[in-house]
Amino acid sequence: MKLNTFLFLVFSTLVILISCKKLLPDAAPESELLDGPIDGLTTDETARFLKGDIAFKEVFTSSKGLGSTFVASSCISCHAGDGKGHPSTTLTRFGQPDEFGNLFLDQGGPQLQHRALPGFAPEQIPAGATFSKFTPPANTGLGFLDYVTDATIMAMADPNDQDGDGISGVPNWIAVPDYVTLRPNAISQNGKHISRFGKKAAAYDLLHQTVNAYNQDMGITSTFNPIDVYTHQEIDPEVSNQSVQDLVFYLRTLKAPIPRNQDDPEVLQGKAIFNQLNCAGCHKPTLTTGYSPISALSNKEFHPFTDLLLHDMGAGLNDGYTEGSAKTAEWRTPPLWGLGLSALSQGGSFFLMHDGRAHSIEEAILLHGGEAATSRGLYQNLNESNRSSLIAYLMSL
Repeated sequence: MKLNTFLFLVFSTLVILISCKKLLPDAAPESELLDGPIDGLTTDETARFLKGDIAFKEVFTSSKGLGSTFVASSCISCHAGDGKGHPSTTLTRFGQPDEFGNLFLDQGGPQLQHRALPGFAPEQIPAGATFSKFTPPANTGLGFLDYVTDATIMAMADPNDQDGDGISGVPNWIAVPDYVTLRPNAISQNGKHISRFGKKAAAYDLLHQTVNAYNQDMGITSTFNPIDVYTHQEIDPEVSNQSVQDLVFYLRTLKAPIPRNQDDPEVLQGKAIFNQLNCAGCHKPTLTTGYSPISALSNKEFHPFTDLLLHDMGAGLNDGYTEGSAKTAEWRTPPLWGLGLSALSQGGSFFLMHDGRAHSIEEAILLHGGEAATSRGLYQNLNESNRSSLIAYLMSL
């Protein structure tokens, strides 16, 4: 090849590469992404995080154990970018009208598998069963929540409203599955323990949550839960213990959302209003983890805006369905971190509250009742400028 020809080819290639680079969008800043690992993982922990990421994205088929009835075929299909779900991925839970147990476990409860493989019929809600819709939550920062101690949660509880602020959060006490290892210094009550994950705080830890998701969402059995959702019989595991534990590790080591625009005057004004309205009475801005074998999660201060407790949210949010010891109008305080990024994983629109019924942050605020009625009333009395400042603050989290 002649030198001139070679130089021409090199030059042309560089021009093409530079042109293509200009066409590609800039990478989104970390503060606008919900996925990614926490800082400070070791090399081995990072490798395991990546294995868990593969498990999170695995698509199940009938040959891999999917179904016969199911809700979704992968974790990522309900949690795009590790963010909130969409009405199309919303779950239906049914069969428990009070805190004394599910009455329809022999008829498919507690979760409706509304999809089915060819040749099988999807489930229907049995006659007489109360039900509720649960929009999949964001996955980020879960490890921090997992390592909050029971003592910390109990210290925030105020079942008799002794401080007189109208807020009386309580834990959800559940019977813990045999495969779960209790936390150090776990607190028990009548043989039950404090749980913290899910809309009703009905999952004890991330292993409990993950095993339930494999089984109830995808119809995948494991050694932890070998019961097939279609036949209700014990069958061989369809996912390995290693995959389950890798996925748990992935969820545990996802980063916390990064706040944005914290020095903006409007955001600072909104923060002051947030406190004036006593939104922080339930949405606790700051918590601290206890000991964790993962150093990056051990004894860390973080800012989730939740107390992990159940609160009575009033008749308007009473779906007549519950889990564990929670009453039908009680819901766990959802973390507000990452709220402003929710629409990015929800198709560009907001679907907030436990079932996605609120299409804006303001609509979500106005749906608050029960223990939050006083704060809602104070919000309604704000002028437009102060309302906008509060929304700007919530969008910045």
